[in-house]
Amino acid sequence: MAAPAACTRFSDNYDIKEELGKGAFSIVKRCVQKSTGLEFAAKIINTKKLTSRDFQKLEREARICRKLQHPNIVRLHDSIQEENYHYLVFDLVTGGELFEDIVAREFYSEADASHCIQQILESVNHCHQNGVVHRDLKPENLLLASKAKGAAVKLADFGLAIEVSGDQLAWFGFAGTPGYLSPEVLKKEPYGKSVDIWACGVILYILLVGYPPFWDEDQHRLYSQIKAGAYDYPSPEWDTVTPDAKNLINQMLTVNPHKRITASEALKHPWICQRERVASVVHRQETVDCLKKFNARRKLKVAILTTMLATRNFSSKSMITKKGEGSQVKESTDSSTTIEDDDVREDKKGGVDRSSTVIAKDPEDIRIVCPAKACHQLSTNSQCSARRQEIIKITEQLIEAINNGDFDAYTKICDPHLTAFEPEALGNLVEGMDFHKFYFENVLGKNCKAINTTILNPHVHLLGEDAACIAYVRLTQYIDKQGHAHTHQSEETRVWHKRDNKWQNVHFHRSTATNISGASPFFFNPK
Repeated sequence: MAAPAACTRFSDNYDIKEELGKGAFSIVKRCVQKSTGLEFAAKIINTKKLTSRDFQKLEREARICRKLQHPNIVRLHDSIQEENYHYLVFDLVTGGELFEDIVAREFYSEADASHCIQQILESVNHCHQNGVVHRDLKPENLLLASKAKGAAVKLADFGLAIEVSGDQLAWFGFAGTPGYLSPEVLKKEPYGKSVDIWACGVILYILLVGYPPFWDEDQHRLYSQIKAGAYDYPSPEWDTVTPDAKNLINQMLTVNPHKRITASEALKHPWICQRERVASVVHRQETVDCLKKFNARRKLKVAILTTMLATRNFSSKSMITKKGEGSQVKESTDSSTTIEDDDVREDKKGGVDRSSTVIAKDPEDIRIVCPAKACHQLSTNSQCSARRQEIIKITEQLIEAINNGDFDAYTKICDPHLTAFEPEALGNLVEGMDFHKFYFENVLGKNCKAINTTILNPHVHLLGEDAACIAYVRLTQYIDKQGHAHTHQSEETRVWHKRDNKWQNVHFHRSTATNISGASPFFFNPK
């Protein structure tokens, strides 16, 4: 562990290096401790933007992290408060997310899943022994220490963690991520350490088949599934999973928290402590394939939210966001949206008020969030309808600029730091205009005589007065230089942000085109 700082200024003890990530109110940079040469990750929080309640939560997070010292937990080594900035110095973990590493492996079996959940349970058990409940266990918070084979799994992000006494149960507020919330939290009942075990059960289910046990596009139906413990083991993917693995999941996903298995008990389960004898060692390719799709959905959601946060001023007072990435009022189970609300209202049926939603945290910085109502700033339904038509119209103008090869018009509609997932980028997230400029200058309008695009089934999500997300099917027709007609279609999602009374496209995602009549697979390259 790094020695405690003898000086009060961060720069006296550390040299700051390159940026590793950026959040709404913080930035994460690599740093090197001057006295030892050791590398760490410094989370630099701009405290000028924090409320007094945010300060309390920041102090709580630092206090909790200081007392957790375990090989499977990202460790806090230093905490330095300066005027306007607070520095949290953590382990520098370079292996990325556990779930991303799994899909890159050549071999993955049930026994590997057992080893993964064992390390997660070890970290949770350490937390519980020290009176800490994490409250936000999910794939995004499960990292690898390094890229080396067999690197340790490390639990991160204690921004929602709380301190409890013994087996104390109480109402600590509505907090967590929708698909991983326990029944007792959704029912607004007193809860404690067992909420982490429920989340572990969801994670283990995903580790074994690549998709979650509870899922629905409608958040009310999702929550109903969770409260009822309504999950199953469908064929054929679960036919090859051993009974012992299912038994452990059942004990973790027990609706009654008093009967739910504890972390220490789970570590003694035969499927964990006797995996060499009990767990299957057959490669699970179907799980890996499903997990790739699961990861892709999560990453898309993270990319859009990060883009929205990067454009600044998306405050909880002026907009609503579901990490979607989201951006939808309906929240699906694979959402990465982390929520925290000490007083979630109930509707007349006694369920969680669906109009209450939250600003999601960004990937590097757990932000404190507050409830708001969808379209709260839009006084009438007619205003909502007009706003939706405005988004559709600006989207059509953007596509027209693309069809005409008009880069100047395109840049006026797009944010300079536009981010995009598209087939031409081979799965990479592209930022800025240079990638698109290449196609405008070298391809668009040069290989066809005429081009026409139709937007089908546009669906607009309004995120307050100055942000929106539109999803649609894009049908493109064109005539090549030989006079042959072609058609193709793709699915697109675009995130819009209004600044200075002007809409700008800040992020988009496009699927690989479906080709008809010999159409090129590349949107920008009709031949």
